[in-house]
Amino acid sequence: MNSLPKPETDGGLRLYRAAVITLSDKAAAGLRVDESGPVVREIAEKSGFSVVSAVVLPDEQSLLEAELKRICDTGIAELALTTGGTGFSPRDITPEATAAVAERLAYGIAEAMRAAGLAHTKRAMLSRGIAALRKKTLIINLPGSPKAARESLEAVITEVRHGIDILTGADSECAR
Repeated sequence: MNSLPKPETDGGLRLYRAAVITLSDKAAAGLRVDESGPVVREIAEKSGFSVVSAVVLPDEQSLLEAELKRICDTGIAELALTTGGTGFSPRDITPEATAAVAERLAYGIAEAMRAAGLAHTKRAMLSRGIAALRKKTLIINLPGSPKAARESLEAVITEVRHGIDILTGADSECAR
C-alpha cells in the first residue's frame, strides 16, 4: 500500500495535489474545446492545490475507473476532480464509475454543491454527481458546464481542504 508523504506547508497552508479529469466524448475527439477542465484547474490552484494531472477522457466508464484508480492507488493526488458526465444522458457515467471505485462515500459534499447550485438554477437538482473516498484521495464529481462546475467547486473547496487534512492524517480533529 502506497502512503502519501506528509503535506508540506506554505505559510501554514498545507500543499495538496489535485488531478482534473474532464469527461466529454466531443472534447476527447477534438470536436470541442474543453472549457470546464481549465475552470476547475483555476479554482483548485487559487485554493492552494497544485494541479499535477489534467486529462480529457471520453464518457467511457472503464476509462474513468482506470484513471481514478491510477490517481488514488498510486498517491498521485489527494483530490481528484471530475467535470462532466453527471447528467441524465445515457452516456453520463461519471457517478457510476466513481461509485465503482469508491471505498466510502462523502454525501455531504454533493449535497452542499446541489444546495448551492439551487440558489442559481433549479436545474442543479438534476446533477447526479457524488463525492467519494478511495485510499487517501477525495474524488468529487462536478457538472460539465463551466458555470456550474465553478459554482459547485467554489461552494465546497474551502471545507474540502479540512476534509483532506483528516483523510491524510495531517489533522485529527473536526471540532473548532
